[in-house]
Amino acid sequence: MTDPTPVVDRYIAIWNATDPEDRRDLVAGSWAEDGAYLDPLMKGEGHAGIDAMIAGVQARFPGFVMSRTGPVDAHNDRVRFTWALGPAGAEPLVAGLDVGVLAQDGRLASITGFLDKVPG
Repeated sequence: MTDPTPVVDRYIAIWNATDPEDRRDLVAGSWAEDGAYLDPLMKGEGHAGIDAMIAGVQARFPGFVMSRTGPVDAHNDRVRFTWALGPAGAEPLVAGLDVGVLAQDGRLASITGFLDKVPG
């Protein structure tokens, strides 16, 4: 496996891309066509479903920024990493751990998210 950190960093960039065209381009370049995202609160399937899910989060939390909060751990075709979401320069309101599977071409096949911190 090549270093998966750039794939994960592109994934984080998708969550921060507020221009719909830029976000769709990032999704297409980072996710397999049949990619799927799942966490306890939402899911998205395929490029359109993942894009719509992220757009919904951005609408609910306008101006929030997602960042990776630790190193990317990987083996075989699996990755895991921690992240946080909140206003720039402020304490994050949401944080969690994601576990992903990489497709043969190096793009994301799936992400399963675990939420460690959510707003009340």
